[in-house]
Amino acid sequence: MLLVGTPGSGKTMLAKSMPSILPELTFKEALEITKIQSITGIMEAGEGIAAERPFRSPHHSASTAALVGGGQKAMPGEISLAHYGVLFLDEFPEFSKDVLESLRQPLEDGVVTITRASAKATYPADFMLIAAMNPCPCGYYGSRMQECRCKPYEIAKYRNRISGPLLDRLDMHVEMAEVGYSDITSNKPGESSAAIRERVDEARRIQRERYKKDGIICNAQLSARMVKKYCIPDEDGQRLMRQAYERLNLSARAYNRVMKVARTIADLSGGGDMTYEHIAEAIQYRTVDKKYWGE
Repeated sequence: MLLVGTPGSGKTMLAKSMPSILPELTFKEALEITKIQSITGIMEAGEGIAAERPFRSPHHSASTAALVGGGQKAMPGEISLAHYGVLFLDEFPEFSKDVLESLRQPLEDGVVTITRASAKATYPADFMLIAAMNPCPCGYYGSRMQECRCKPYEIAKYRNRISGPLLDRLDMHVEMAEVGYSDITSNKPGESSAAIRERVDEARRIQRERYKKDGIICNAQLSARMVKKYCIPDEDGQRLMRQAYERLNLSARAYNRVMKVARTIADLSGGGDMTYEHIAEAIQYRTVDKKYWGE
């Protein structure tokens, strides 16, 4: 997920709240997390098995070895420490280009292989990436409250630090609106994380039941072949998807990701058939990149 918005729009707060709504850890997941944390020394001997999904938030000055893994002993990096949890990259364009491009293969495969002269290791890296960025260097492009001071070429240079192939691997692109005074002072109660997690747990249960013969447990693990089998929208949904594919110039990878997001939206609504509404909601999460990178 990529969050784009002006400073103070709530990007970091939203990302940090994500672990509170993720599904409960299974024993297998907890065991894998514990093994990785034990290797790196995060979890000391006798501390017990991991009880929570990890949340990792490295600084944008982190090196490729720190993020992906490396060193003389080929130790795991942040992406493996975030296995089955969340990797939050704030100030996304401020990371070096080499660091960002190194994320492409793990995002696709869910594992990373580190090769050094004295060691070689393959680590799991099945993490949820949440990236946050401002729309421009000063942060106020498109703001209703403050004028942007950036020149067009500065904005283009800033955004182009995020390559097209990397953007293509992000399932959801979300534009964060500025927080107004009425939003801050409103007494309207919001939905609790516990209530949201109940829906997420139910959606995960539906997915485990659906894929029990396929060796996977959730929509994110669907292959292209499985997408054709399990992500079949109704006639109106298929028509809308065809229009979006042509007008937004989606790649085959982006198509599959949109369909998996739509399948997840349907599961959160009870696990029924994928409809026009589910497809429409999933497509809107692929339009923000066209706004900011398609100009």
